[in-house]
Formats: sequence, structure tokens, C-alpha cells
Amino acid sequence: MRRYVFASIRMALVTLFVLGIVYPLVVTGIAQLAFPAQANGSLVRSSDGAVIGSSLIGQSFTDVKYFHGRPSAGDYDAAASGASNLGPTSKALVDSVVSRVASAVAENPGLKTGAVPVDMVTSSASGLDPDITVANAYAQVARVAKARSLDESVVRALVAAHITDRQFGVLGEPRVNVLALNLALDAAK
Repeated sequence: MRRYVFASIRMALVTLFVLGIVYPLVVTGIAQLAFPAQANGSLVRSSDGAVIGSSLIGQSFTDVKYFHGRPSAGDYDAAASGASNLGPTSKALVDSVVSRVASAVAENPGLKTGAVPVDMVTSSASGLDPDITVANAYAQVARVAKARSLDESVVRALVAAHITDRQFGVLGEPRVNVLALNLALDAAK
């Protein structure tokens, strides 16, 4: 009986060592060698090397001169990633969407209540989506152009230049990374 107990303890320790220490170190090492930028969080840096953000995590942009990302259920806190868990019959969800639609229409010249892109007023499942739809980006062009005293055609061209197509041509929808677009706007001024 003792022999079986000691054998099972040895096996548990070996398994713990191999799967809990060796395997994660090997995978991390391979990731660091093959994909160093992605393995380190896809960080975006300024010209002086300071970290501005990540191309994979949405940030809060509230100034009218910037494009705004999707609303976040976790207030753009990566540690609080997650959805609001409000269903389609939730009065709280309906009230927040109605309020966001009214705000979007008030903030964005030319935007009509029935034409507000859905990702402009609803959060994503993670609450940290770094991208917005192309329709959402174009809906914000007039506001951003006015706030920056730029011609709308210049801002539209920047949006068009920052559209990322479907992955592999079939996965997902065309999208615009909000951080990259806002950095391009700052560089254009």
C-alpha cells in the first residue's frame, strides 16, 4: 500500500514540475523568440519610448478631438475585463443604450438616432475592445474634424488608411483600431 502512495506522490510532483514549470517556461521562451512584440503585450510606444498603450486593449478617449472606442463594462480596466451580463430584456441595458444613443447623436453632427452604429452604444464581451467598426469611425468624422479644425476629407482619409480588413479575408469584420487612429490624428496636426 505504501508503495502505491509514494508512487502517486512522486507522479504528482513530476507532473507538477513538468506541466507547472517546464512547459510554461518553454512556451514562454518560444513565444518570446517567435513573437516578441505580441508576447510582451503588443505595446504601443511614443517616439521617446514611453508606453502609450496596447494595440490589443481599448482605452478611454473622451475628448471631442479624439475618436471614441466602444463603451466598456469594466471602465477600460484590463483586470476587470468582462461583460455587463445584462440581457436584451434588461431595463438597465435598454436605459443605458437609449442614453448613449442620445449622447452620440448630440456629440456627432449629422448622426441620426436610427443610424447610430450598434458598437457606438454597446460594450463588447470583454469590455476592452480596441477596435470600432468602420461605420462607427465614419460617424465620428464630423465631430473630430470640427474639434481639430481639419477638413472632413483629411479625417476621412485617415480613417480609410487605418481600416484593417477581415483576418485571412474571411474572419471578423473590417475594423479600425482607435489608438492607432488617434495617434495618426495627433501626428497629422
